[in-house]
Parts: sequence; structure tokens; C-alpha cells
Amino acid sequence: MARIAVIGAGMGALAAAARLAVAGHRVVVYERTETYGGAVRRFERDGFAFDTGPGLLPLPAVWRDLFLKTGKEPLEDRVELVQVDPSARHVFADGVEVALPNASRAGVVAALEESLGAGAGKRWGDFLVRAREAWDRTRRPLLEEPLWADWSVLGEREPYPSVPHKRLLRTRRAGTLAEVGAWELRDARLAALLESHALAYGLDPRVTPASAAVLPYMEHAFGMWYVRGGMRELARAVYERCVARRVEFVFGAEVTRVLEKDGRAAGVELKGGAGSGASGPGEGTVAEADFVLAPGGFPGLAPRAHGEVVPQAGLPSRLTVLLALRGGRPEGAAHRTVVHTDDREGELESLFGTAAGKPARPTVTVLRPGDPALVPDSGHEAVVVSCVVPVGADVPADAVERLIDAAGRAVPGLRDRLLWSEVRTPADIADETGAAGGAVPAPALAAAGGRLLHPSNSTGVEGLFTVGGWSHPGGGLPHAGMSGALVSGLIVEGPEFRGSQ
Repeated sequence: MARIAVIGAGMGALAAAARLAVAGHRVVVYERTETYGGAVRRFERDGFAFDTGPGLLPLPAVWRDLFLKTGKEPLEDRVELVQVDPSARHVFADGVEVALPNASRAGVVAALEESLGAGAGKRWGDFLVRAREAWDRTRRPLLEEPLWADWSVLGEREPYPSVPHKRLLRTRRAGTLAEVGAWELRDARLAALLESHALAYGLDPRVTPASAAVLPYMEHAFGMWYVRGGMRELARAVYERCVARRVEFVFGAEVTRVLEKDGRAAGVELKGGAGSGASGPGEGTVAEADFVLAPGGFPGLAPRAHGEVVPQAGLPSRLTVLLALRGGRPEGAAHRTVVHTDDREGELESLFGTAAGKPARPTVTVLRPGDPALVPDSGHEAVVVSCVVPVGADVPADAVERLIDAAGRAVPGLRDRLLWSEVRTPADIADETGAAGGAVPAPALAAAGGRLLHPSNSTGVEGLFTVGGWSHPGGGLPHAGMSGALVSGLIVEGPEFRGSQ
């Protein structure tokens, strides 16, 4: 039985801790805040409750696997999963709307044909076929296997099978997501639909490789799910699974550095006074361990085994506004609505270009769960509105007003129904997750010279591993769960571990 110290109680760390405990190891999690879940948090006030992090769950099979492997108990015995249908309602700049059925290619094609005109649905359907090919080519190395020493193959090869396109007497192939939209989808609204999947992760579609086609494909193929009671319930269930498997948690304990001895991880050192109390560590405490799991990018980590891959940098954050409304949610209202900007170039420049930080009309996501557990009674509604903003950005009042105005296109009469609002800024994300400026990690993607890969879970120090959104395979709830599975596999089975089968 090995002693394992885990730094942080994010979702990837919890997934690793549960698996390692089941394998017979003694696992202690040191969390600098007073709760678990990382970005998967909840805000409560006056009988209302809101998810402040992820609001929906793609690819739930990752978490189903965790519960089966750590107790032979279905995830659905611990939480209630609800498939969201429609998957999303999209409101485009020209006022056209379309509701896309969940996990139904034929239904999506039909909906797009009816709303956007003849040929639009077929073009999107054909794109999904190509996106599936990109998914099949990258699924194992990007989601199910550790990042190997020959990772550069992933960076060099574009897995998306672009369609030849004649342009200025030359035949070209789309290399970026924006080019896929312009050359293959050939409709500004379809292009906005495609680009919104990248923008949701803070990725600039103008430079994001075409391999990002796997993002809308995941939603199409595996559906979008909601956890009844809010996504915080998933974090609670995973935490309780850890406790049931005798994982020890020390909250209010900030780790300042990883200790090494003879070239190997030997434990962690805690900040003076961190977790002090009757059962917590006191000032100058050192916790010895045989293995240490740290978040990717943790200060002071030694050079990694695959040093060319560095954590994704320059990614934006999110601005979220929580809205308490009088009046119940109308029957049939979409759980998720994406309100697309009418100023694409202005939005992208404000996030990624020379005008970074300047206000722009954003693409806004509006979540209306319709969950009785989130409201004081049936005469009220809890709505979450969010958009991408630069990291560390000061949020002026007019930015919040623009967000609420955009949400009004998804929720009729929003202003008249508003009781109160709560704003969650990049600073709040930084406080909860420790990410500089409140940056939010994106999933690992192939091509682009490896720029959108994440560092390997193994490091240059024996016994030291990284886990979570800032290490392989990157951000997002499915990827966090796989990160935990990969790290536990590398510890239990050793360097020969080749991932799930």
C-alpha cells in the first residue's frame, strides 16, 4: 500500500483519488479551499440555487465508468441524469431560431433544413460525418491513453478530412474551424453554430485547427445531459464515493511545494498554518508520500518528461450572471439557448485580437434548467447566463447589462421578471480553482503543432504526476474524469499502462 498525496479536490483529482483508494492505496487530498469540486460549485440565496461552473454534462460514460470501477454501482444510483432535449436552441444574429434535437443526426438535419433553408441540414450532416472521422482518429490518443513520447505526431497531423475547395484558381483545404465554416458549411449561421463550440472553451475559431470538429461531434453523438439538482450533485456524488473508499480530505490546507528526495517525489509541504486545528496540519507541516498528484502548472514542478508540451496559455475566462426571476419556467422552454452575436469580428477581436478587453456584443449561453430543486417554488425560475471574457478582466456594469439584454432574446420579458442578480467574474474563478486570472482550460486537440495539447500526466520526477484540466487530456468534465483514470492507471500498472480498452 502506497501513501499518495493529492493536491486539490477538483474533479480530476477526485476521480484519481477514488480509483487509487480502491486499488488499496492510502490517499490524502489537500484542498486549499473549504470544499471539493474545483470549478463545479453552487451559489445559493433566498431559496434559489445556481451552478456557477459547468451546467451540462457531455459524455457521461466517463463518470459511469468511475462509479462501476470504484464500487460496481451505477452512477444513476447516486444521481439522476436527464438527457436534455432539445440539445440546444440557437438564436442567430438575423433573428432566425432553430432547436436541435439531442443525439439525433436525422432530427438535426431536418431542423436545420426547415429553419435555415434547403441544403443547410445536408451540409451540416455531411460535416458531422467528417467530424466523426476526426473523432475516430483522435479518440484514443487524446482521451483514453497517456500522452506518449511521440506526441508530436498528434501535433503535426490534421485528422479532420477537409473537403477540397477551389479558391483563387487554387485548390485548398480548410485548416481552421473558421475555414471549415466558410468553405464547407457556406452559411453564416451554420458557421456561427460551429464556431460557438470552440468559443465555449475560449478558443479562437480563426486559428483553432479543424480538428476541433470533434467538439460538436461529441455533443451530437453522445448527447448533452443534466444532473437533477444541479451539476454540483455530480461533484457531491464523486466526493462521497471517495469518502466511502476511505480517501482522507484535509480542507483549508494549501500545499506550497512538492518535496523530492533522491530524484523522486517524497511528499508535500503545507503553507504555514494551513489546515491548522485539532485534526489538521499546523505551521511548517510536511506530509510524506510515495506518490504526489498535482494540478498541471502547479508552481515549482520540475521539467516534464515531454518538455515541449506546455500548458495551454492565453485562454480567456468566463463572466456569469445568475438571475432570480419571478414567474415559473414556461413548459417547453429550452434548457439551453445560445444567442449568437451580431458582431462576430468585434467579439473575436475583443477576446483574442488587438482590441482585447474592449467591450463587444458577446455570444451568450442561457441555461434554464426547470429544476424544482433550484427554486423556492413553482412560481420562480433560476437562470444562468454566461459568456467568454478575457482573463483577469475587470467587469464593467455595462458588460453585465449587455449580457442580460442578450439573454432577453432567449427569455421573453426577462427584465420585468428580474428579482435580483449575482455576478461571477474571472476573479471568482481564480479564487475557486487557483487558475491565474480565472482562465478556463480547453480540451486537448490535435494538429496546430501541438499548441492545443496539454502536458503529460507523468513528469520529470519519478512518483510525481499531474491531474486535472491543465494536464492531459485537458479541460471539460469528461476530460477531467479521464485524467483521473489515466493517472491512477500509470500508478497502479506503471509506465506500461496503455489506457482504457
